[in-house]
Amino acid sequence: MTIGSKLAWDDTVLPFQLDLSDIRGRVARLDGALNGILSQHDYPEPVEALVAEMALLTALIGQTVKLRWKLSLQVQTRGALRMIATDYFAPEKEGQPARIRAYASFDASKVTSAPAFGQLEGGYFAILIDQGKGTTPYQGITPLAGGSLAACAEAYFAQSEQIPTRFALNYGKVMNADGSGEWRAGGLMIQSMPKASPFAQGGGSGDGGLLRAEDLVHGDEEENWRRVNFHVDTVDELELIGPDLPPTDLLVRLFHEEQPRVFDAQPVRFGCTCSEDRVRQSLSIYSAKDIQKMTTPEGLVTADCQFCGAHYELDPETVGFEAKK
Repeated sequence: MTIGSKLAWDDTVLPFQLDLSDIRGRVARLDGALNGILSQHDYPEPVEALVAEMALLTALIGQTVKLRWKLSLQVQTRGALRMIATDYFAPEKEGQPARIRAYASFDASKVTSAPAFGQLEGGYFAILIDQGKGTTPYQGITPLAGGSLAACAEAYFAQSEQIPTRFALNYGKVMNADGSGEWRAGGLMIQSMPKASPFAQGGGSGDGGLLRAEDLVHGDEEENWRRVNFHVDTVDELELIGPDLPPTDLLVRLFHEEQPRVFDAQPVRFGCTCSEDRVRQSLSIYSAKDIQKMTTPEGLVTADCQFCGAHYELDPETVGFEAKK
């Protein structure tokens, strides 16, 4: 595999619909965007894997939000990995790329050789949608359960939206001949489009009584859902991240009998919205005592962006230091 070559479907999200089964979905590839996210930090391998999974989920889910909206995914836990935060910034205009960023907070002394999801303990998985100024952000929360972040996202859609949802993801670091490595990630998302909301009542069949996709489909919808999931089960991990199979060919291989129809692909880039003005605004809420702790011997207030690593040095007076004395 030649890592250095840029492929037409790298860093894209391709929406599609299966007309025969009334199921919609997206195929995503994150390559340069994911490397942009992970290269900002020196994460242990299990943390890198969780951030990669979270970023891929964010791209797959975020493609549906409207122009200028922001979608965020968050994980909060009591385990070695305390938090993961991702943001998907929808394009300002049609045809422009979306931007994605992510970071994790963790206790290095508690990270073990256990599988990535084992670094999490308790806590929750949340999805937030910000429609912009003058609106109240939407937030939905589900427990961390099911053995993967993808399973948590499936549970969120079942519980909060009552939309049957399935993810198939693959991600990992591909090694170059010189010993360096780069991340590649690919995923598939499908959702049933019920003619009416199922409004499932009572406990579900998932962990702790959580609803699962299978609890929400009945009759013809159930048959369609089972049939399409059977095809998803046949996807090979290399088909999701390898360079030899374009997403359109993958859809034909998996779903040719379901009459797949694709729409315009959405390009995705690593990007951060931090700026000196935003940092100054966020620091203005701190007390003079807190600002003093952030001030260097040279009299400058320093701050680092957790997403992109940008370093800022500010005059204390510009963040309200004098006013709070």
